[in-house]
Amino acid sequence: MKMKKLAALFLAGLMTVSLVACKESGSKDSTKKETNKTEKSVDDMSFDEMKEAAKGTTVTFYGWGGDEKLNEWLDQTFAPKMKEKYDITMERVPMDIDQVLSQLSGEIQGGEKDGSIDMIWINGENFQSAKENDMLYGPFTDKLPNFKDYVNAEREDVTLDFGYPIEGYEAPYGKAQFVMMADTAKTPDLPTSAEALKEFVKKYPGKVTYPALPDFTGSVFVRNIIYEICGYEQFLDMKADKETVREAVAPAMEYLRSLNPYLWNEGKTFPDSSTTLDNMFADGEVALYMTYGAYDAAVKIEDGAYPETVQSFQFDKGTIGNTNFMAIAKNSGNKAGAMVAINEILSPEIQASRYDTMKVIPVLDNEKLTDEQKAAFDKVDLGKGTIPQDELLSKRLPEMPAELVPIIEEIWTEEVVGK
Repeated sequence: MKMKKLAALFLAGLMTVSLVACKESGSKDSTKKETNKTEKSVDDMSFDEMKEAAKGTTVTFYGWGGDEKLNEWLDQTFAPKMKEKYDITMERVPMDIDQVLSQLSGEIQGGEKDGSIDMIWINGENFQSAKENDMLYGPFTDKLPNFKDYVNAEREDVTLDFGYPIEGYEAPYGKAQFVMMADTAKTPDLPTSAEALKEFVKKYPGKVTYPALPDFTGSVFVRNIIYEICGYEQFLDMKADKETVREAVAPAMEYLRSLNPYLWNEGKTFPDSSTTLDNMFADGEVALYMTYGAYDAAVKIEDGAYPETVQSFQFDKGTIGNTNFMAIAKNSGNKAGAMVAINEILSPEIQASRYDTMKVIPVLDNEKLTDEQKAAFDKVDLGKGTIPQDELLSKRLPEMPAELVPIIEEIWTEEVVGK
């Protein structure tokens, strides 16, 4: 998920208050759901009562819309399943997370009790800021049967989001892990450390770059370099003080500056997004791609975007992994429907479908699955160009605390760009 500070969001929200306040109660647009069919609070409902209350309603799902494979799956697989099984209409609303939270802030401050946002794809700093500013509903995961039956609620990647306590305010959606990839037909020597990467960059001058921070892929690449050179343990409980962080990451910033003369455009500028870098890699303009999508190579090879000789790789010391989550807006008018939808996403059937279709690492505890359910995951062919899952997860490193991320992004901008 794209991570940005919310410092300006509440100002933006205040600017929208007058607009929200002027809306008449009868002027809701067609995307709004019907009011719950019972006066009983969702907090006091059983899950069966939630399903009944949600029948015939619409659930809006706000989140990043840049993944066409995911959009297709949500529209053509998940939405029909929700309609057939629960008579719930799913409406996907593609929007960057900073815009989502700005809209949510405006509606809450405007007193909107039946807000336009139900479910939100969120994590990291955005989740921390939204939760601390009382923009989310919860705790709710203890009300979801599939969460209780299939998720290991004690795992750190379920209890913590970028080091921040979740406390039941979001449910896991899918796991991500940083990997790099290259076309072995052109560059057979895949670097497995920061030092090897430097040699790779020198060997292929002008053919390597990474997205400008705060792009989430560029940001995780820089954090991974920091882990490689500075170690990661010290950052897990580090105070969010800029000068403390600056001192701790200084060797990594020096390393990144040393790469600049050999990077694309000599490190004077960087691609504006991971999508731009993806296009550059597909076109052969650069020799290296990087992504949070651990199995993206297989998807792109299958789609014909990448040649079959593309191979994913990671550093021997490991790569950063995190979990994507789903939250519910504080003022959602259809909390029951949102919880039914989130519960369904946590079902073994839907998690296996995501694993098969989009190669998203599942969030369920394998030990809690039946043999038949395990078989549905085991039969999935991860495709070409991927790292075996056991090897991938054995090198999974934790994310930094969310409050350190924007500090590191600022330091990178000050000390690496154009240096």
